[in-house]
Amino acid sequence: MTNAHDYAQTHAERFEQQLFDLLRIPSISTDPQRVGDVQRAAQWVADDLRRIGMQRVEVMPTAGHPVVYGEWLGAGDSAPTVLVYGHYDVQPAELEAGWTSDPFEPVIRDGKIYARGSSDDKGQALAQMKAAEALLAVGGAPVNLKFLIEGEEEIGSPNLGAWVREHREMLQANVCVISDTSILAIDQPSICYSVRGLTYMEVEVWGPKQDLHSGGFGGLVHNPAQALAEIIAALHHPDGSVAVPGFYDEVQPLSEDERIELQQSASPESFWREMTGVPQFWGEAAYAPHERIGARPTLEVNGFVSGFYGAGSKTVLPAKALAKISCRLVADQNPRRIFERVRDQIARLTPPTVRSETRLIAEAFPAMTDLTIPAMRAASAAYEKGWGKRPLFERGGGTLPIMADFQRELNAPVVLLGFGLRGDGAHGPDEHFSVEMFHKGIDTAIYFFEEMGK
Repeated sequence: MTNAHDYAQTHAERFEQQLFDLLRIPSISTDPQRVGDVQRAAQWVADDLRRIGMQRVEVMPTAGHPVVYGEWLGAGDSAPTVLVYGHYDVQPAELEAGWTSDPFEPVIRDGKIYARGSSDDKGQALAQMKAAEALLAVGGAPVNLKFLIEGEEEIGSPNLGAWVREHREMLQANVCVISDTSILAIDQPSICYSVRGLTYMEVEVWGPKQDLHSGGFGGLVHNPAQALAEIIAALHHPDGSVAVPGFYDEVQPLSEDERIELQQSASPESFWREMTGVPQFWGEAAYAPHERIGARPTLEVNGFVSGFYGAGSKTVLPAKALAKISCRLVADQNPRRIFERVRDQIARLTPPTVRSETRLIAEAFPAMTDLTIPAMRAASAAYEKGWGKRPLFERGGGTLPIMADFQRELNAPVVLLGFGLRGDGAHGPDEHFSVEMFHKGIDTAIYFFEEMGK
C-alpha cells in the first residue's frame, strides 16, 4: 500500500502547481485596494483544505482580514491534536522595486520558486497542508489536525490575539506548530526554540515654546535635541549593557549546557562582519554575537528627528526632539513592565531645563519552548528523517507574537517547524523558495505528524 511519503512524491508536480496558483493571488494585507485579493486568497486556502479532506472548514471574520480554520478529528479522542499555524497574506511587491520578474507570476530559476510569498509564508503553509493531504489520502493521519491560516501577519496580526482568545476552546491542541521560519542551510536543518519579545516606544522632549534663533538664544536655552541625545546616551553603560534599573531582573541566565548547544549552530564572526560591514562589534563582551542576538535583551534607537535637516543651513534651536526606541526582550521579561522601567528612567534622566514624555507604541511577549518536551523530540526526529541529519538548535532574535499568544491562551507548547532559508529574501525583491525545501518540508511535516502519533 502506498504510504504518505510515496503519495507526496507522486503528486509533487501538482503540489508545485497549486503553490503557483496561490502565489498568483496578490494578497497584500496592508493595501486597502487589495482587500478583494486577500479575501480571494482566504477562499483558496479554505477550498484546498476541503479538497484535502478536512471535516470542517470555515472562513471566519475578524475586525480585519479573515482567518481560515480547518479541522480533521478522525484520529480519535485518544490521539494527540496538532494545531498548525500559517498566514496567506504577503508584503507589498512591485516589479519596479528590483524584481527580476513579475512578483505575482511565479517562475522557477536555478531550482528556486521566485514570487512574493513563496517563502513567507505561502510555500511553508502549503507544505503543511500537502503533508496533511498525503496522510489523509492513504488512510488517515495518526493525529488530529487543526489548521489556522490568517491574513494579517504582515501587518502585525492586530486582530489575531483577540480571535484566539474568543475561540480558545475550538483551538485546543497538544502542540502548536508554526511553519514561518528558516533553517540554517539546505543541508543542515535547525530548530529555533525561542523568539524575543518587543516593547516599542517613542520619547519626546520639549524645551522652548517655539523654534528659536540659535544666535539669539544659544547658550541660554537647553537644546531639546541635545537634551534627548544626552538622555539616550545615558541608557547604556560603557560596556554596552542597558543602564535601566531592573532591566535584567527577569532574564533567564544561559546555562553552560545551552551555551554549548547554541555554539554548534553559531555563525562565525566573519559571517557577522560580512553581513554588517561594521569595523568592530559592540555590546556585552561576555556574550558571543549569536548569544547577544538571541539570548540577551536589547535597547535600540530606531529613529531620531529634530530641528532642521534639509539641504543648506538654518541656524535653528529646535523646540522639540523625538526618538523611537525599541527593546527586544527574552524570557521571562514582561514588555509592559520593561516599558515602565525605561519610561521611569527617562523621567529621572530628564534635566529640569526641558520636559519629556515617553509613550508606549507596541508590545509583544517573548516565548521559549522547552527542548526536552515530547513535541520537540518529535520535531528533531522528523528533521533527522527528512534531511538525514540531526537538527541544531537556535534562539531567534526576532519577534513572533503568535507564539506567546498560543502558549498563554491555549496552554500548549509551540514548535517552530521552519522550511525556509535565511537567504530567501523574504520582504525584499526576488523573494524565493527552494523547490527542494518545499518538498523536504512536506516530507518532514509528514514525519512530524507520524512521530507525534507515537
